[in-house]
Amino acid sequence: MGTGSYQTSPAGATADFGDRSSCDDGAKVSDGCHNETNAMNFPALTRGRLMRRYKRFLADVLLPGDDTPVCVHCPNTGAMSGCQTAESAVWLSHHDNPKRKLVWTWELVETEAGMACIHSALANDVVEEALRAGHFPSLFPAGAELQREVKIAEGSRADFFIPADAGLYIEVKSVTLHCGDGVGAFPDAVSARATKHLGELQAAIARGHRAALVFAVLHAGITRVVPAEDIDPTYAAALQQAMASGVEVYTLLNDITVDGIYPVSVHRWDTR
Repeated sequence: MGTGSYQTSPAGATADFGDRSSCDDGAKVSDGCHNETNAMNFPALTRGRLMRRYKRFLADVLLPGDDTPVCVHCPNTGAMSGCQTAESAVWLSHHDNPKRKLVWTWELVETEAGMACIHSALANDVVEEALRAGHFPSLFPAGAELQREVKIAEGSRADFFIPADAGLYIEVKSVTLHCGDGVGAFPDAVSARATKHLGELQAAIARGHRAALVFAVLHAGITRVVPAEDIDPTYAAALQQAMASGVEVYTLLNDITVDGIYPVSVHRWDTR
């Protein structure tokens, strides 16, 4: 599948996104991201060197001045292609919670194409930050209520629900797979779960609701997103069908730094 049906900019697949403070409807948003009280700030991070990732949720990292790697929590269930290269510089957060088995959590990795956040759960947090900061005025009107983890189907919850008008369900997917030339792709491994979510969004539309999918980019080298048809053709086809059924698809670009993750701009996918 080509990317012609999935443009994130009306100027074409290779177009620059332009003003990185723009919203989905072209409105300007004030730059209030890099301040001490921002919800997306990291705690102080410690730099280390990645030795290996294993068993999906674990990684060995060598800290400065140490000869023996420490075992850290890897908060990502995906393939993490391009984000788990041995000897890469990584940044860890430290946690004093006595109930935790591992005191370190892997947050960031420096890739050949730029900084990436591998903590996939933060995608939901940065989308909420972007919604509340006014980056999605067509989705989240001023004064609206925002709910998280709301039932959308039996045994399944949407990441967000906005109970305004007909009601809007939002599903969020983090994107870290960098394919070169600023292109990011989702998913990075076959994902029946992600395909199921698309079906649930379509079903919500059939019940009279709105539904949206937000690709939260957690990689500094990615400026546009396409479906990873070569990895999961079933998902790519399902995404095309979902868009044809009325699911609104957006890309959220973010500033990825050791200080925090800050929403920058939003672009709605062209369905032509």
